Amino acid sequence: MSLSGIPVLEDLYPVTMDMWPIESKDFNRIHPFYENLKAGKLTTTRCKACGAVSYPPRVICPDCYSDDLEYIELPQKGRVIVFTETIKGVPLGYTSPLIHAYIDLGENSPVKRLLIRVVNCAAGQLKEGDELKLVILNVPSHPIEKGKTGNIMSERVFFAFEPVNK
Repeated sequence: MSLSGIPVLEDLYPVTMDMWPIESKDFNRIHPFYENLKAGKLTTTRCKACGAVSYPPRVICPDCYSDDLEYIELPQKGRVIVFTETIKGVPLGYTSPLIHAYIDLGENSPVKRLLIRVVNCAAGQLKEGDELKLVILNVPSHPIEKGKTGNIMSERVFFAFEPVNK
């Protein structure tokens, strides 16, 4: 069976086409980030030794090299500073328009600005200054081998933002 000229094997996981990280505790040291996403929270890490906040989340502080980090919550809303829309030539696995925005999370946020993906927005609708809110996306599950017991499917999520006033 083929889909758009790409061979597809039924019931098999297309490893070479996976755009999403393995989120399991067994394979990823920032798994609390994904667990927090599943709970509807966008988080990052803060160093308990020096107080440095890093995004994306880290396992070692880039300032003092401590591994004593804690997860802190980030705002779930932000305002568009600047954005891009890709209409043609969108990478495989994404739909047009593919919109990315640099957003301001506000003065009280430990991380002031983020580069994010915008979903649920038609081409030409997004404007500078628009308010966006966090949305959690379900992404394809990932098979994890469990030895003699076989494989299990690991549920995965990722995040994007969408316009507040759709």
